[in-house]
Formats: sequence, C-alpha cells, structure tokens
Amino acid sequence: MSGNSFGTAFRFTTWGESHGPEIGCVIDGTPPGVALAESDIQHFLDRRRPGQSRFTTQRREPDQVRIVSGVFEGVTSGTPLALIIENQDARSKDYGDIKDKFRPAHADYTYWAKYGLRDYRGGGRSSARETAMRVAAGAVARKVLGETIAIRGSLVQIGDRTIDRDRFDWQEVDRNPFWCGDAAAAAEWADYLDEIRKAGSSVGAVVEVVAQGAPAGLGEPVYDRLDADLAKAMMSINAVKGVEVGAGMAAAAMTGEESADEMRIGADGGVDFLSNNAGGILGGISSGQDVVVRFAVKPTSSILQPRRTVNRFGEETEIVTKGRHDPCVGIRAVPVGEAMMACVLADHLLRHHGQCGAGARGWDRKDG
Repeated sequence: MSGNSFGTAFRFTTWGESHGPEIGCVIDGTPPGVALAESDIQHFLDRRRPGQSRFTTQRREPDQVRIVSGVFEGVTSGTPLALIIENQDARSKDYGDIKDKFRPAHADYTYWAKYGLRDYRGGGRSSARETAMRVAAGAVARKVLGETIAIRGSLVQIGDRTIDRDRFDWQEVDRNPFWCGDAAAAAEWADYLDEIRKAGSSVGAVVEVVAQGAPAGLGEPVYDRLDADLAKAMMSINAVKGVEVGAGMAAAAMTGEESADEMRIGADGGVDFLSNNAGGILGGISSGQDVVVRFAVKPTSSILQPRRTVNRFGEETEIVTKGRHDPCVGIRAVPVGEAMMACVLADHLLRHHGQCGAGARGWDRKDG
C-alpha cells in the first residue's frame, strides 16, 4: 500500500492497523537540537484518546507513546524520529459477523475492490485509530513551530445544530467533552447526542482550526499553496468530506467589496487587515493573519441500525455493526485537525527557511 506519507521538508509516515499489535510513525526533517520528551507528545494524545466520555467510543486505549529513535540526551538529533503506541484493547470478535459484508459509507468495499482483501477487524488501516499517530506527529511539529504560533480547534456544529458566534470563548473549549467554544451549544449537544447514541445511530460535525501567530510568507505557489496543502491535510483525515478556508463556500455569495480584506497601516507601522475572509492566506501564501480552516466530518458509518448492503460473494443482505463506536466521530477529530495544521505549518516554515532564509521579507506586519 502506497500513500502513507505526508509532507515535504517535515515529513511523516504512519503505519499499523486498528487491531494490530502496534501503530507508529516515522518523522523525517525535524531539525536537530529541539527539546523533545515523550510527555510533550503524550499531552496531545491524551486529548484524542477514546473512552473519555459517553459521547465517544468506549474502547480503552491508554495510547502511551514511546520514542524509539531520533532523540539523544533530551533533544532531537536530526535523524528520523520513530514513535510507537501499543494497541491494548482491541476486540476483534465484535467484527466476526461482518467479515464478509461491506458497511455502507465505509471503506470496506473500496479496500476489497482495490486490494482483493481487507482487514475487517475494526477497519484495519482505514480505521480512525491511525489518527493517533497524526496527533503524535503534530505534537513534534508544534515543537518545531515554537511557542509564537498557537493552534486551537473547536467543534462548531453537530448535525444541523451550530454554535452562536457571539457566545464563542476559547476558554470554554477545554471545559466540555465536545471541544466547543460555546458552552450553551455544548449543553444542548449533550442531550441531542444522547438521543443519537441510544437510537444506535450517528451524526456528523464541523470542526474549525485556527492558527494564530503564523508569519507572513509561508506557502509555495503555484501548486504547493499553503491552502492547497491544508485542504489535502484535512481531507486526508478519516470521514472528512469537505474543507473550506476563511469564508469558504460563503465567499460565493459575497460581492467584491464584501470579500476584500481591506488594509491600513497600523500604529506600529505594520499592515492591519480590517477583516479575514481569506482565512489568513492570499495567493497561497500566509498573510500574517489567523489561518482559519473548517472541515466537515460525516456520520460514523458503523451503526446499530440495520442497513441494506452486499457481501463479497455478490449477494444482497443487511448489516448491523456491533462493537464500540463513536456516535459522532467529529468530536475526536478536533485534536487531529489541530495536528494536521501543525504539520503543514511546520513543513512550510522549514521550506520557507530553506528558500528565503530565516529573515523577514517585505514589510513588518501586525496581526489584524
């Protein structure tokens, strides 16, 4: 199987299956001398791991990461970093009844059509279990970026229920199980998702990820635009079906006057933007404003409600998926989206330094 690597200057490759003995990743391109310990990575893995509330799968995985190469005396050596997590709570017997059937909306059929076989135990390689290693890679990327770039994610919609932007507060994100910046919306979602879970169904969500403090100049036009790489990064996450940057799809309904992010000279002599419809990216290059990306996650395909399907013998049948599944997989996608944002920015920061040097180009700017 090809296509298991992401990035250019900062590049990681993940491996492993949902019910295999281990999952892991290898990271190339981390500069030498970056202070790195397992605890730096574990913090972010703990945010993603399953079983932390009744709204996520009850699979109990500690997700304890081990650094097995690339760190010497507490700092990165510049050699490839290798990270490993052991799978400890796989229950393969839960999938015995569906080993010959294809779950609608899942990768079961396409994996079988492409490879002539599939690992039916929890989805194998197509499982969201793989995203744990993206989060690990993202933790390393954050160390490369340093403390001046802050990356935060929030759930802004579950099903057809959205947040109220006037109530949004980043401080609320860590106070509820939905990573939601609107406390009132999170309380409503709890009742709503309880109904979905008890009905044996699932629902989709929208995640927003914001990077503050990214410098102007990141991005490689024409084909390696920053927004193009961010779109690929988010679309590569399991169950993601749509990505938008800044105003996104809403930009189609704007006039040129409304869409234009007007500029003035700030008190410090830098450039101030009066709005951010572009999501911090112009011509594929970061402008110095907040980089804003949203992505839509479809409902979990493994549900208890019977669905019509076919099996690998060419017969029509029905399927009910037992086991432990997220009623809304979008919840745990929040730290995954943050990680992919970090990996893309770290990649482009290293590429920018390689081409242009670490010094600033153009005017100094102030975040608008």
